[in-house]
Amino acid sequence: MGLAVARELTRRHPRASVCVLEREHELAAHQSGHSSGVIHAGIYYAPGSPKARLCVQGARELYEYCEAHDISHERCGKVILATSHDELPALDELERRGQANGVPGLRRVGPDELARLEPAARAVAGLHSPATGIVDFGAVARALERELRGLGAVFALGRTITAVRREHGQTVLAHAGGGYQAAWSVLCAGLWSDRLAVSAGASPDPRIVPFRGAYLRLAADGPPVVRGMVYPVPDPAFPFLGVHLTKGVDGTVVAGPNAVLALARERYRRSSFSPRDTASTITYPGFWRFAARHLRTGTAELWRDLSTDAFVRDIQRYVPAVTRADVRFGPSGIRAQALGRDGRLADDFVIEGSERIVHVVNAPSPAATSSLAIAGHIARLAFAALD
Repeated sequence: MGLAVARELTRRHPRASVCVLEREHELAAHQSGHSSGVIHAGIYYAPGSPKARLCVQGARELYEYCEAHDISHERCGKVILATSHDELPALDELERRGQANGVPGLRRVGPDELARLEPAARAVAGLHSPATGIVDFGAVARALERELRGLGAVFALGRTITAVRREHGQTVLAHAGGGYQAAWSVLCAGLWSDRLAVSAGASPDPRIVPFRGAYLRLAADGPPVVRGMVYPVPDPAFPFLGVHLTKGVDGTVVAGPNAVLALARERYRRSSFSPRDTASTITYPGFWRFAARHLRTGTAELWRDLSTDAFVRDIQRYVPAVTRADVRFGPSGIRAQALGRDGRLADDFVIEGSERIVHVVNAPSPAATSSLAIAGHIARLAFAALD
């Protein structure tokens, strides 16, 4: 997200001095480099919402960018499956949303057509989205870096920004070794967006609550069990898409992710623990309201995280051919999710700003897909005074 915004600003204002600050010593070290690599088509989101509009536009721009910069990607398509008649109303709603959002080529398929698209899948009905694809977002980040350096942008890696404040008409971004001054700042801090926003004087609500998602990797010996992506119909009350099967650009197939509370914002093991991060979550009233509202779903997610057998049984609902012997532990990632004091997860992108500081407060999936479009949106809204 930050790289996309920097690119947009550099292209719009070629005489401006643009500096990219990154806390790690490499780019895409966290959410961008730990995603499943899906280029979303825009099916799930409420028609007319920023997510819907920016996802459809962003996917189109991302495909164009990948083609222009020779980044490996594939429009492999995906199917969303209703495994019982009880799930058909939810599938109907997804179809309605996707059509309203202008998702290219979206269509309903029955069991016979499904057997041709994904022979290993089983369902009573499905939606086929040929425009959904896969890419390595780490490779996209590296391409953006190369382009930015060519345009004259400066990179400062290994700079952990600890505070943001306004002084004498400038934004001061402080770090352990000193600080930077800027006329305009865009904070795309992901898992740290709430803390930097508060340090700059913004409201403490919403707060970032980290969710860890684990993947299983399917055995590579033999042909892939899926040709593209296979998704279940998601729980409409929960802002995650459920455990799905995804074929990556390297041909490997992963299943996941689940969604469980993470006790550390940047550590990926199940046992990882940060006292500060954990305290930030459990002392927030919104967390307990959220936990009470989703106790049953949260318990099921936790059990699936602890039990590989339970994880596999969930996959077998729609791809029965996958067995316990076929899977190995795979990668994991942490999603930064904004949670309100009322216990409700922010269901859309949240971008706020004041005094020439823009905070990207909430940018969960499909933010990577939408990043180029979101960058244009930020530039139009927050930097109109520079045009």
